[in-house]
Amino acid sequence: MMRQFELVERVRSYDPGADEDALNRAYVYAVQKHGSQTRASGDPYFSHPVEVAGILTRYKLDTATIITALLHDTIEDTDATAEEIQRLFGDDVARLVDGVTKLTRIQLQSDQTKQAENFRKLLLAMSEDIRVLLVKLADRVHNMRTLHYIKKPEKRRRIALETMEIYAPLAERIGMAEFKTELEENSFAELHPDARDSIVNRLKFLEEQGGDLVQRIMGELNQTLARSGIQASLAGREKSPYSIWRKMQRKDVAFEQLSDIMAFRVTVDSLEDCYRALGVLHAAYPMVPGRFKDYISTPKPNGYRSLHTGVIGPERHRIEIQIRTAEMHDVAEMGVAAHWSYKQDAAAARALTEGRQYRWLRELLEILEHASNPEEFLEHTKLEMFQDQVFCFTPKGDLIALPRGATPVDFAYNVHSEVGDRCVGSKVNGRMVPLRSQLNNGDQVEIITNPKQTPSPEWERFVVTGKARARIRRFVRGQQRGQNVELGKKILQQAFRSEGYDMTEKGLAGVTNRFRAEDVEDIYWMVGEGQLSGHEVVMAVYPGLKMAQKVGSMVSLVKGLAGAKKKDTEGTHHSMPIRGLIPGMALHYARCCHPLPGDRIVGIVTTGKGVTIHTIDCDQLEQFSEQPERWLDLAWDTENDSQHHVGRINMVVANEPGSLGSLSTVIAKNMGNITNLKITNRSADFFDMIIDVDVRDVRHLVNIIAALRATPAVNSVERARR
Repeated sequence: MMRQFELVERVRSYDPGADEDALNRAYVYAVQKHGSQTRASGDPYFSHPVEVAGILTRYKLDTATIITALLHDTIEDTDATAEEIQRLFGDDVARLVDGVTKLTRIQLQSDQTKQAENFRKLLLAMSEDIRVLLVKLADRVHNMRTLHYIKKPEKRRRIALETMEIYAPLAERIGMAEFKTELEENSFAELHPDARDSIVNRLKFLEEQGGDLVQRIMGELNQTLARSGIQASLAGREKSPYSIWRKMQRKDVAFEQLSDIMAFRVTVDSLEDCYRALGVLHAAYPMVPGRFKDYISTPKPNGYRSLHTGVIGPERHRIEIQIRTAEMHDVAEMGVAAHWSYKQDAAAARALTEGRQYRWLRELLEILEHASNPEEFLEHTKLEMFQDQVFCFTPKGDLIALPRGATPVDFAYNVHSEVGDRCVGSKVNGRMVPLRSQLNNGDQVEIITNPKQTPSPEWERFVVTGKARARIRRFVRGQQRGQNVELGKKILQQAFRSEGYDMTEKGLAGVTNRFRAEDVEDIYWMVGEGQLSGHEVVMAVYPGLKMAQKVGSMVSLVKGLAGAKKKDTEGTHHSMPIRGLIPGMALHYARCCHPLPGDRIVGIVTTGKGVTIHTIDCDQLEQFSEQPERWLDLAWDTENDSQHHVGRINMVVANEPGSLGSLSTVIAKNMGNITNLKITNRSADFFDMIIDVDVRDVRHLVNIIAALRATPAVNSVERARR
């Protein structure tokens, strides 16, 4: 364990003006507070905060950060209080310690919820001061170094998994490559020990076979650069076991099939020398196509800058080469911490601590704002942090970094949340493309918006960024609730009216407790969602009412609807209008009968789905004949219905050249659009097909069927009923 004077000397070696008295007091305070506490290894507990502080001195961090490292566990594990730390060490240290303190006192429902809530609090704290994250990462680094002392395997595995999923990606995001690599390697050893041992043994075997191969390759590369007058220092290494294993998993290949397990770093004096060195190496050795990346002209979001290339190098070995300056290398290894070495004054140092300057952190805070619970936030955050990146450009040339697999919708939300919400189309490199298209490196993306557009639930199926997914889910939740409330209100009005009563909010307010609802709107929502039936609410408001069985009357109602049009003797039409809703929300159309405007329809209230709309002669309605409270008499609102509906057609088509083209041409000429086509049976002469066509109403579908019947290639065609 590092002694007190050693720690102080380390800090003074890079910061002669450090507050030596405060460092000494913090060291003594931590030793006194942790007292006789011990760790799983049997060492005194205060050795842990001292080691964490020692780790951070390597990055030349300021005195407040080192003191925070010494005190970071005192509030959680001892009788120390935030007020006492503020009095003894000042506001800055007290705020940092509070941000780093583990939140074990929060009583939450599960380990997953606890992990998510702790991460949420950490994110808020580090958004105010990035030093909170640096201390937290150093804390996790030391905990992972001593993980093997924990006796319970399940606890070790949980800590390793959390480290791999949260802390290693966070370290990467702020450019702390050393932290990231060590966290990944220690987690990998715990989570996949057999795989790691296998890779380590194979690397040892290759090293024995190749002798000083790395040194020989470095020597030849150095000579190649020197002959062109480039002064450079080289470093070579084999890739880490975890990075090799991850590449094996990603490419689905065996160890023997990997050819670039060696990486070399070329450090030069200037930016110009980076590109000169690249040209010399490409001239001397064949470049591996697709392996060149220029992170100098387009740096990574964490500030990483370097040239990457792959070549068939000395002795015909495929190797990876990184070219950078010494300053770029410092940032690559130490990330945000490297900036402390270059700070000139207190104002500049303060600016470096502001976490909100980092775009990725601002995006995580937006996800936090839109997530409905801690678990959903954690899910979206993992999506945001874990994936490889692609770099795209706006029409003005601004660079946007996105996860690999991102779509124009992800791009739109990255530009601005309002742009994402209003997105209706996209142009990639000047061409219109579907919103679900995956973007590639270098794509120029233009988003087309419409003020009346709203997010579609369908987008959630293909977006990959946490920000986009959180925003879409939030809109869907709000939209779904609003529509379920309206639907529930109409259902209740009909239920009360059928019993000869008028529905009043005063009457409903009196039964909210019975249904565990907060207010009347909650009752509307529960009815619209299908959790309550309208008759249950009527019975609760009027307990003395004897509800008659209505199975017989409902069956007669169905028969009446299927026959002649029912006349409204009261002079009032109580049917519910069907408005153009986003599919899959409060109202949706049954796939068994594909109802269209012009069909006689009926609605069935379904738990969790709202209302399912069927045609009145649909065979599936028989299963609801004993549940009259779930039936709704519906009608089409043809004046306000501007959307297209799916009509399904069964066809038998001649098996001859041009048949498919003929029928698609006929459908297109009649303003129909084929959305799905399935061949259900093939023979030498004919194909049986099911075709889904977007149409306006029944009349439109009938016209298309009539035109198809006149087509020579079509043997028979009829509207599908199932």
